[in-house]
Amino acid sequence: MTGHHCWGYGQDDGPSEWYKSYPIAQGHRQSPVDIVSRQAVYDPSLKPLIISYESCTSLEISNNGHSVMVDFEDADDKTAPLGSLECQEICNIWRSSSSSRWLGGSWYFLGGLQKISFAEGITLERVHLMMSSTVSSRILSSARNSIIVLQGKGRLYSRCITNRNKMKWKCGFAKGPLSPFVLSWSIDNVFTLKKAFRHTSTEEEDFSLQLTSSQINDILRADEFSHKIHDFDGKNTNSVLKFESNQLAANTPNEDRRSAATCLQTKGMMFGVFDGHAGSACAQSVSQRLLYYIAVSLMSQQTLEEIEFAMEHMKPVLPILQWYKHPNDMYREVASLYLDHLRVYWQELLNLDVELGFSVEEALIYAFKRLDSDISLEAQAPLENEMMRNIALQVAFSGATACVAHIDSVHLHIANAGDCRAILGVQEEDGMWSALSLTGDHNAFNEAEIRRLKGEHPKSEEETVIINNRLLGILMPSRAFGDVRFKWSKELQHNILENGCDVEALNIYQYAPPNYYTPPYLIAEPEVTYHKLRCQDKFLVIASDGLWDMLNNEDVIKLVAEHLAQANVQKPRMTVQKPASLGYMRSLLRHRKASGVGSYDQNIATHLIRHAIGDNEYGEIDQERLAAMLTLPEDLARMYRDDITVTVVYFNSDTIDSYYKENE
Repeated sequence: MTGHHCWGYGQDDGPSEWYKSYPIAQGHRQSPVDIVSRQAVYDPSLKPLIISYESCTSLEISNNGHSVMVDFEDADDKTAPLGSLECQEICNIWRSSSSSRWLGGSWYFLGGLQKISFAEGITLERVHLMMSSTVSSRILSSARNSIIVLQGKGRLYSRCITNRNKMKWKCGFAKGPLSPFVLSWSIDNVFTLKKAFRHTSTEEEDFSLQLTSSQINDILRADEFSHKIHDFDGKNTNSVLKFESNQLAANTPNEDRRSAATCLQTKGMMFGVFDGHAGSACAQSVSQRLLYYIAVSLMSQQTLEEIEFAMEHMKPVLPILQWYKHPNDMYREVASLYLDHLRVYWQELLNLDVELGFSVEEALIYAFKRLDSDISLEAQAPLENEMMRNIALQVAFSGATACVAHIDSVHLHIANAGDCRAILGVQEEDGMWSALSLTGDHNAFNEAEIRRLKGEHPKSEEETVIINNRLLGILMPSRAFGDVRFKWSKELQHNILENGCDVEALNIYQYAPPNYYTPPYLIAEPEVTYHKLRCQDKFLVIASDGLWDMLNNEDVIKLVAEHLAQANVQKPRMTVQKPASLGYMRSLLRHRKASGVGSYDQNIATHLIRHAIGDNEYGEIDQERLAAMLTLPEDLARMYRDDITVTVVYFNSDTIDSYYKENE
């Protein structure tokens, strides 16, 4: 390795002389923050740069005072395919000489092409909360094992050039004291940056990302999950055959959550979709806890007594749920606070002395309401553990809608609070498909919900409860967990937030909703629907409103039906529309054309998400539109689409048919 370090802070090698020795400092590969080298002042409190690379892959290194240039070259194609380049997270920081504030800087994580930048007045502790508004790091991370072509001005910090005989990796960076990140690649899987422009350019254009079909698939399939119910003695006696699920984020981070579990002490399986807002904290908490509350509500007195006895005598507790999780699903370990409150809940159930437990409908309603109450109480309780207190506040002041399905044999219950939705795909004897809605959206477009809201508040508030189709002119759903700013009194909110709480650091917005006279305005009580499964009921779709904003119920059922038919090497028969419109005839021709074409995706949830964001006006996948929707800048993505979470549950027709034969 060769290199030179001839810069410093003396009279002959100080900032005023840097540009002479390092013309690159005046070139097109600059930092994102303008640095006037003549005004730089040495700060002895800053740690020195320590630069170190493997000699086998590093040919040259040079330092210009605020960036480092390193060349890696492999003439015999050994470095890239055989191993990985281990490098630190990349860090550029500029600090004011007259204060402790950081003037600006940026962090780069090479493995995922992620970038965190911060500007004047931002403290170092907050750096980790800030992400670039260029392209979602989640999108880049999902596609990082494929070829990526980046175009446009600004924020292009490195270049990777490859051919049959040579690979060269050039980076401009200063190394920060952070944890190591491993970047792996092969000859066919590299990052290609086509152009590099001066970072300080004021003519910064939108940063565009051109994705290949393979990259699009990588992104769409990153969070997909499927599970098939195992046979017992060669038979599946469960009414659920399998389920498939997926998520696609628009927010950073994703505010949606999902859950799936089997009840181990009672009968049945549960599936939940949770749509968070004002952050992901509430959806995260509800997705971890609600199914436990439901399962406990369904337990008999005897089972509850056994669990309480085990807890009291510090013995192993009977397992309550068997979870089905994707590795990327975010699950904290259940905190002691959560377990303590769950235990208080089952102790109260014991005191109620309901020998056989609640009915499913009662259990669902009671569990929803009780969890929301616990979320509220946890935010009010004086907790010594600051981290737990902060989590409790974030959970309470953010919000989440929820839709949960409980399936036991042919008995299907849906509990819904908010604007997630559940529909059944029904195939009649003649092969025609239809959608059976099992939920109603709890928002201003639901007349029954508007009547409920107005009936719960004085007549003087009839014109102010719903303004511009939103609750108090602010919130879209009229039922949700958390959102205590729509439930607590103004006095309680003030007392909690003014009691040593750093609302800015916790991302809690302090504002008083207008016309806030008689809280609560928001409830978490679910609307419960019961449906007895029939042989013609083939599947259940539960999804957050991000899907339903893009596709209507009939579109979703049709897509799943077509996907099923392709899997069975047959096409579903479409209902004849009379009189036939030009659009309908085009649709029929499209279906015939697609009859021999396999689906893009094996996972039906992925298939639905692909169509939700990629369909053109004719219901066909438009690859350019799909790529554009996936590469929208983070600050624009939410304006075009919402987070999407989909779970599709397939029913076992043989088991359902056997039930009716045995009970005739």
